[in-house]
Amino acid sequence: MSELVLSLFPGIGLLDTAFEQEGFCVVRGPDLLWGGDIRRFHPPAGKFDGVIGGPPCKGESKLAALNGNPGNTLAQEFFRVMHCAQPRWWVMEAVKRHVGNFDILPLNNRWLGERQNRLRYFHSNLKLAAHVRGEALQHPEWRYAVLAGHGGAEGSVVRRMATYSWADMLVLQGLSPGLKLPGFTRAASREAVGNGVPLPMGRAIARAVRQALGLPLVEASA
Repeated sequence: MSELVLSLFPGIGLLDTAFEQEGFCVVRGPDLLWGGDIRRFHPPAGKFDGVIGGPPCKGESKLAALNGNPGNTLAQEFFRVMHCAQPRWWVMEAVKRHVGNFDILPLNNRWLGERQNRLRYFHSNLKLAAHVRGEALQHPEWRYAVLAGHGGAEGSVVRRMATYSWADMLVLQGLSPGLKLPGFTRAASREAVGNGVPLPMGRAIARAVRQALGLPLVEASA
């Protein structure tokens, strides 16, 4: 039987898709993107095997002062809901380390052979580090993280936003360059895709979870 997983802050479902591709059954929780509010969400206890999610990072990122509400984080809502659900395991993705009695795995998308330089921290009650397989060599092309700030001209303290075409942004996130989000504005589409966990990174974490749980890996499709 497949592991039943509750996804918090699902957005357009990039992390969910990664777990689904690795054989998990994912149920999406409420998200502001779809008119939901996690603060009013109280899941039943003992119904989900696992809980996954990445709280919105605007209040935690280095650009918080530019993109809204510095210090404002919904990580506490992840932990509240997780404790309500009482799963056997959980994984929370974040842009910074959170303090607590759990394991923290730093993971950069480039360590998986991808072009996008995107460092994230995966907090979990599982020991995932031993099960994440990186590539021996990094991709020769280095790209800034989508929607991330970076240094300006040499010697400048000004931070600029990395800008990519829609197709390039999709590819860097591990998606098809022809993906469309019906009903989304251009700006909303870019934010929804850019805020998600890159598909290769999500799949690496999902595979690590399966191995940490002693579950067989899903065979790659031909």
